[in-house]
Amino acid sequence: MSSSAATTSFFALKAQDKKHEEISMSTFENKVILVVNVASKCGFTKQYAGLEDLYKKYKDQGFVIIGFPCNQFGGQEPGNEEEINSFCQINFGVTFPLMAKIDVNGEKEDPVYTFLKSQKSGLLGMTRIKWNFEKFLIAKNGSVFQRYSSISTPESIEADVVRLLNA
Repeated sequence: MSSSAATTSFFALKAQDKKHEEISMSTFENKVILVVNVASKCGFTKQYAGLEDLYKKYKDQGFVIIGFPCNQFGGQEPGNEEEINSFCQINFGVTFPLMAKIDVNGEKEDPVYTFLKSQKSGLLGMTRIKWNFEKFLIAKNGSVFQRYSSISTPESIEADVVRLLNA
């Protein structure tokens, strides 16, 4: 596979699921995708509820959320994949896909995040992920439509999700 920064489509990427099995992002081709770096012990953790609501509301129309647990911000995702998945199911009823725990910044950052950050910078042109629950909305063609900060709630981006689903 070519370097993720040179990749022009999200669907050319691969990642590991929560069982550490490789998944091609092409599995989600022709869907609107919201990618979120998640954490279980963060002030924004309550966004899991809104994310799950958004997922349930639009999944049958071709919408998927992919959660990437990350422990790079204040050690707020200390568990392993089984513990993270259990926490999400028990506390928020999460049914959208959760992937293997990754780094979203630095030398060991996951290629999915290298690609996403190369496509949409954050506030003031900053490319690095600033905190947990930053979000990237991806159009059906694999292009990155928008990047949202941690303070952007799932409810606040619903209109963009609907816009892409209807495009």
